Amino acid sequence: MTKLPKGLTRLKKTNKTGTVISAMILVLALLLAACGNNNDNSPASASNLTEPSASASTPAETQSSSPEESASGTALDDALAGKYKGTKVTMFGPFTDVDQVKFEEAVKAFEDKTGIDIQYEGSKEFEATISIRVDGGNAPDIADFPQPGLLNTFVKSGKVIDVASFMDAEKLKANYNKSWLDMATMQGSNGNIMAGIWARSSVKSLVWYPKKAFEEAGYTVPQTWDELLALTEQIAKDGDPAWAIGIESGAATGWAATDWIEDIMLRTTTPENYDKWVKGELPFTDDVVKNAVNKMSEIWLNKDYVYGGTKSIVTTAFGDAPKVMFEDQPKAWMHRQASFITSFFPQNLKSGEDYDWFYLPPIDPQYGSPVLVAGDIYAMFNDRPEVRAVMEFFTTGESLKTWIQSGGVIAPMNDADPAWYTSDVERRMAELAQKATTLRFDGSDLMPGSVGAGTFWKGMTDYVSGTIDLDGALNEIQAGWKQ
Repeated sequence: MTKLPKGLTRLKKTNKTGTVISAMILVLALLLAACGNNNDNSPASASNLTEPSASASTPAETQSSSPEESASGTALDDALAGKYKGTKVTMFGPFTDVDQVKFEEAVKAFEDKTGIDIQYEGSKEFEATISIRVDGGNAPDIADFPQPGLLNTFVKSGKVIDVASFMDAEKLKANYNKSWLDMATMQGSNGNIMAGIWARSSVKSLVWYPKKAFEEAGYTVPQTWDELLALTEQIAKDGDPAWAIGIESGAATGWAATDWIEDIMLRTTTPENYDKWVKGELPFTDDVVKNAVNKMSEIWLNKDYVYGGTKSIVTTAFGDAPKVMFEDQPKAWMHRQASFITSFFPQNLKSGEDYDWFYLPPIDPQYGSPVLVAGDIYAMFNDRPEVRAVMEFFTTGESLKTWIQSGGVIAPMNDADPAWYTSDVERRMAELAQKATTLRFDGSDLMPGSVGAGTFWKGMTDYVSGTIDLDGALNEIQAGWKQ
């Protein structure tokens, strides 16, 4: 039933003539409302792409009625004007506990201004639950995928809506490094689609060090891989191991080693080869991959370079590894890890004073200054105007403002104000990602679970522990593709 415009819901019956006139007005109002509904498929603006239809990329089972848009602006413009007040958008993801609180705080201002209620549900069993919900026809409007590889399985089956069908392509290009947009483009059942938009992110190509002690010792930040190796040797000659390394992580032991390989791959081969590698088109047994592991081995397998020696790497918890850098006299001086690792540092340390990071240097200049990242990609399963508006909001730095201000999050969007970051340490991470010549996502998170979270982790652990040689390890890892 068509809802009457406000003001026409109560008509007074003053007399017979008034009743007839009132009835005529009522009929006219209904006709006008019905005509208005016939324009639901008009584009939001000339810059938008074609409207999605009930096809492989926007399946009928996940669509509601055709999205209603304004000819004068985008769904986000309409939302900010209050057009979707009182609507609800469901969202499901892995944010729980503190992260869930931070997410909800980050969207509160948007909810208050638009009247859209973003109903977020977090689960520590997200990966298993999202499959059950989508396959069972109970998909949330929006889902947050920390592992693009999992999202890709839904894209291939045609269950994810192509956000490029309603978002302004030029705005996206202006607000994201091209690599982010490339990583959001996935092969659907009917061609490539933009499977989602990138929200919070973390930078992985970082080497942490005890800044104050480092400078007092006379060490300088290396700019090239050769300088990094020279510094490593210098520290060893001074009587200390340069590196603090640990890959123990319970059932996930070995993932920290895969990050090193991914970073080195980006520095020793083309982005195209990296992409082929994570898709299984470039095997682990290829010389390109073997070369990357050998580069890592120059540091990892030298007992004088690693705190506790090589064999301690597999028994040292990844979160405990960097702590030896912050003793009264550092017992190690460098630790390569993503931006989240600061949460494992002693609480009394000051960023930028007691610790800092430098960019893991390039190895071959022809591959520029690549950056390895991780992050969350938000995908859309149900197409309604208010859902479009929320998705557009998530492409803005404003959607992460309070989260950035609380620390621990890097925005992939270019319009995030650098002043929002609480320290220069985090501000520089955002700049590093924005200026990278190449951005690529954590490779093991893109690979099938049998490899990325299976044989890759185990094979690297076996290799570092010495229970298997390099060729054996690479064959062991490659076998995961057949599982």
